[in-house]
Amino acid sequence: MQKIKDIPKIIKLRDNISYERSNGLPKSDPFRLQNRRYIGGKHKLVEWIFSILNKECTGDSFTDIFAGTGIVSAVAAKHFKNITLNDFLHSNYAIYQAFFTNNEWNQNKIDNIIQKYNNINSEVLEENYFSKSFGGKYFSKSSAKVIGFIRDDIEQKRNNLTNREYYILLTSLLYTIDKIANTVGHYDAYFKKKSVEDVFFMRSIEPIEANNVSIFQEDANLLAKRIKTDIVYIDPPYNSRQYSRFYHVLETLVKWDKPVLYGVALKPKPENMSDYCRISAKDRFAELVRDMDTKYFVVSYNNTYTSKSNSSQNKITLKEIKDILNKQGKTKVFEKDYRHFNAGNTNFNNHKEYLFVTKVNHA
Repeated sequence: MQKIKDIPKIIKLRDNISYERSNGLPKSDPFRLQNRRYIGGKHKLVEWIFSILNKECTGDSFTDIFAGTGIVSAVAAKHFKNITLNDFLHSNYAIYQAFFTNNEWNQNKIDNIIQKYNNINSEVLEENYFSKSFGGKYFSKSSAKVIGFIRDDIEQKRNNLTNREYYILLTSLLYTIDKIANTVGHYDAYFKKKSVEDVFFMRSIEPIEANNVSIFQEDANLLAKRIKTDIVYIDPPYNSRQYSRFYHVLETLVKWDKPVLYGVALKPKPENMSDYCRISAKDRFAELVRDMDTKYFVVSYNNTYTSKSNSSQNKITLKEIKDILNKQGKTKVFEKDYRHFNAGNTNFNNHKEYLFVTKVNHA
């Protein structure tokens, strides 16, 4: 396995990369939590969500049980004393560890490592798992070699990194490849091109200042049986598109178990398949609501059940959601016109985002 310290000729300074510092940061802007392409991300809706939540709910603890990008939790951290994030994707768990934990980390150390990564000359790198698997497809051959090399190097450095430094480097790599991937925004397919542009340039992330954050990587329905919270925010996938399959490249990069890949999209064997993407979604949602010990349910929902695409159609209807929540207490429904993030060719006409707020009777 190649290592930077073992082959000094691997470093080739590039004239177009500047690491002049301002307030201790590299000149290039760091990635922020919202700088991801993610289906169902709530960055553009979070202000609306909290304008309602702050009027309708009270309490000190907030749980984001399908946390996704973590955007909702980032805002919640400014309003509540205790925050719980949960998502069963490995990549999302890694991102939460980087952005939300209070573990020690050294910014200069991270910046110096990333500077070395950005000065790597791919021409002297050997082929690796990532370049053999994804080079010339999701990424250029050159970029893929660098990405695979960096991932190996981060793992080799792990004993000399704090837990947060490890996840900050890993998350910085995830955000970097998300920006340059030869895709529409997920990894269900890649654009068929004669050549993929070589544009790799790694940037660090800007962690969030948050206190009293608990992070889980579990099935939401199982976690609901064990925790208590004042407010639970629920934003499950709803349609048949499995997130673990859509973001399999990021999952593979985080786990780094180098699995055998199958099919045109180069996916590993299925894992972390959500029941909320199947016909059992309604029953699973009812179970979650029944088992959750909370004062308020806040549930996001969009009306893609009218979509012409079968894979985009909701597995739970608007009425079913409302009926399930009404059994727990008085439920208010808020709606907003919203252009749904569409990574494919599916048309969503008259799309609306809904927010259910239920005050639990027994709370």
